[in-house]
Amino acid sequence: MDNRIELLFGRGQLPVDLPPGAKPTIIRKGHLPKISDGPAAIRAALDTAVGAPSLAALARGRRSACILICDITRPVPNRLFLRPMIETMVAGGIPLNRITILVATGLHRPNEGEELAELIGDPWVLAEVRVENHFARDDAGHTDLGVTETRGTPIKIDRRFVEADLRIATGLVEPHFMAGWSGGRKVVAPGVAHHETIRTFHSARFMEDPLAVQCNLVGNPLHEEQLQIVQRLGEVYALNTVLDEDRDLVCVTFGEVIASHLAAVDFVTAATRIPVSRRYHTIVTSAAGYPLDKTYYQTVKGMVTPLDILAPGGTLIIASSCSEGFGSAEFRAAQQRLVELGPDRFLATLTAKSLAEIDEWQTEMQLKATRLGRVELYTTGLDAAEQRDTAVIMTTNIEAAIAASIARHDDPHVAVIPEGPYLVPVHMPSTDGAERSA
Repeated sequence: MDNRIELLFGRGQLPVDLPPGAKPTIIRKGHLPKISDGPAAIRAALDTAVGAPSLAALARGRRSACILICDITRPVPNRLFLRPMIETMVAGGIPLNRITILVATGLHRPNEGEELAELIGDPWVLAEVRVENHFARDDAGHTDLGVTETRGTPIKIDRRFVEADLRIATGLVEPHFMAGWSGGRKVVAPGVAHHETIRTFHSARFMEDPLAVQCNLVGNPLHEEQLQIVQRLGEVYALNTVLDEDRDLVCVTFGEVIASHLAAVDFVTAATRIPVSRRYHTIVTSAAGYPLDKTYYQTVKGMVTPLDILAPGGTLIIASSCSEGFGSAEFRAAQQRLVELGPDRFLATLTAKSLAEIDEWQTEMQLKATRLGRVELYTTGLDAAEQRDTAVIMTTNIEAAIAASIARHDDPHVAVIPEGPYLVPVHMPSTDGAERSA
């Protein structure tokens, strides 16, 4: 029996040899048929919109357009759809110089230079269309649309998007450990929202809600606030993509922002939300490789996503390159407060806040993993001080960490999730699920 596994790591794979006697279960997405002709699928989606007229019809009579794209942390195939989308708009009468592509950075750093060229993926688009970054801290760059009805979240959205005649969000639909699913309305908020909007629905009263979890939209407070925000904006459309484990296109939808997003969610749910028949004392996973594992900040997603199948007190071993280091200065400061205060005192500092400190919500999410079990990190991108500030256990040898976990728990069964947080294992004892023993 071949006990070698490969985890997504950086721009490639990390081979791991499981120890003798280990009984691995490989957990992967369900089969998603690849789209053989991506450009044709894009054109078809733009022509047959969900809950809306075609893009060609939408463009007629408009004076301007703003297209939102995700930042570099998401592997969205912008190279496939930006040019046909723009060409359709121009054919409908929107002047090329009145079309803006806005990078929905949220509170992440801007994408510039070679990184921006990689993100756009099409030299023609970069040369012919204005491409700009969203800056959440720029007070003057946002329009105040009041507050949400349910929870009073301030609705402050990038003025360039609000004032455009035609507003389109584009993105990737995948499990999201707070908002249920990424894509659609999430590209608007937090994507191009003001920091007060973002910090409100990332506060502890949202983060600690048991319904603010991956693959759940029903009663999810973040999702509900996002819906109210896009509804307050009025007319918004979205193009949503779904990728398989090879990062190839398997689904594309276009149309009204909420309806088109739900169509993509309906397509991907069964293949992504994987039933698993038992819980494991040892889980080996990844942070999904490049670009998601560029920072420790994004690595936390891989710690939280498989928690439903981690036995209490079990060990979760995660591999992440962290090629760009830790993440924002604010996230690093939050992690340092965690190290200084300890989990209980750190969490107590969050619960009274109506506005979360920037990026401290990722530390709060990490606590969900460390409260349940032991988290061990293998990385090649963090120095000694940064490793200390992770507040998790470091390992320089994954094979040894797996062997030690098997011995510690006296249980040879190991769950392996090569793709990390792009799929969600769910404990369902009555089903065989989509597990595959190696």
